[in-house]
Amino acid sequence: MALESIIVCPVCKANHFNPYTQCIDYTTTNETFTIIQCTTCQLLITSPRPDANSIGSYYESDSYISHTNNSKNLSDNAYRIIRTFTLRWKLKIIRNQKPTGKILDYGCGTGEFLNQCKQSNWECYGVEPAEPARRKATKLTTLDISDSLLKLNNKKFDVITLWHVLEHVHNLNEKLSELKSHLAKDGILFIAVPNHECLDAKIYKTHWAAYDVPRHLWHFSQHNMKMLLALHGLNLIDTIPMKQDSFYVSVLSEKYKNPTANFLTNIVRALIIGLRSNFAARKTNNYSSLVFIAKP
Repeated sequence: MALESIIVCPVCKANHFNPYTQCIDYTTTNETFTIIQCTTCQLLITSPRPDANSIGSYYESDSYISHTNNSKNLSDNAYRIIRTFTLRWKLKIIRNQKPTGKILDYGCGTGEFLNQCKQSNWECYGVEPAEPARRKATKLTTLDISDSLLKLNNKKFDVITLWHVLEHVHNLNEKLSELKSHLAKDGILFIAVPNHECLDAKIYKTHWAAYDVPRHLWHFSQHNMKMLLALHGLNLIDTIPMKQDSFYVSVLSEKYKNPTANFLTNIVRALIIGLRSNFAARKTNNYSSLVFIAKP
């Protein structure tokens, strides 16, 4: 496995970092990875981490449900139940900005969101680099899902979505520039990412499931996400909480923290912490996950 270390912050271009924490890869290998923090903009970065040619094996697990769409345990079933609600919610917040049009879902996984859009009469396009997930998305949606933005040529989109995708992208600035070039003149970008400044992250610490090392390369806050968008000439028009994420993330975090505990006990604990996290975020907007809505 080839590792890469980050020596320049992609958000503020600073080159000084402090150790922040160490987390275990609970999904595939049980390896420990270090997260460092930029001393200037406070971006958290998994470093060192597998490079782009080596990271693929860390997604090869039946428990990585966003790429497999399998349900083998109660946690997976909880994810699917929450996802059903979330799919409708995602489309609703998009329609608040754009009633309909041409939409690109970058990192579309197994295609559930694109399928929801297709059924609502959007002109749909998807990009998914992972071949197994792309194959399932193609089968579900009957769309020609691409493996790269390059396959889209010069197409422009009214809406581009990245649902928990940006934190996985190695070439962060290059990818954002490329995505911006595919936005129509009045196009809108929706970027959902975990927010490590939420209360559930503070409670679970190294067991917080949304650190998800080494697949999550970057760990954003509201502050440095705004800086990143501004760096690319993107104007932030709204930041919307994904309140449901605090519950699913807490369910997984309980599983990591208390692997031998009774599942129902973990569920109750997770629900309580999810509620506490959402309640604490009412004034700060530091929910477990946030959707940043931006336009050129």
